[in-house]
Amino acid sequence: MADDTDLDALSDCALSEMVRVRPVLEKIADKWTVMILSVLCPRPSRFNEIKRRLDGITHKALADALKRLERNGLVTRTVLPTAPIGVEYAITPLGHSLRQPFEALCTWALTNGDAVVAANAAYDGSKTRAGG
Repeated sequence: MADDTDLDALSDCALSEMVRVRPVLEKIADKWTVMILSVLCPRPSRFNEIKRRLDGITHKALADALKRLERNGLVTRTVLPTAPIGVEYAITPLGHSLRQPFEALCTWALTNGDAVVAANAAYDGSKTRAGG
C-alpha cells in the first residue's frame, strides 16, 4: 500500500474538518445511494424502472431514498403531464459529481468482493471454532 495517499491527508484533518465531513458522508454513504445514482446517471428514469433495476429494494426504501436524494440536491423529481400522471427522477450536476468516486468504489467492490467474502468466512469460522 502506498505511503502517501489522500487518505493520509484526510486522517490528518483537524477535528473541525472531520465534523464537517461526517454529516455529508452520512447523506451519501447509505445502502442504496450509489445504486440509485448509478441507475439515474445515464438517463432520467421513472420510479418503477428504478425499482426494477435495483433488485431487492422495497417500494418504501426507494421512495424514502429518492426523497432524501432530492432533499440533498443529488436528484430532481419532475411530474410528467401524462395520464396517469408520471414522475421522473434525474441526477443533478451535484449528483453527477459523485460519478467518479462511485465508479472507483464499484470497481473496488468488483475487484475485491471475493476477498471480502473469504475474509468473512474465515472470521466466522474462527469465531465458531473459538466458541464465540
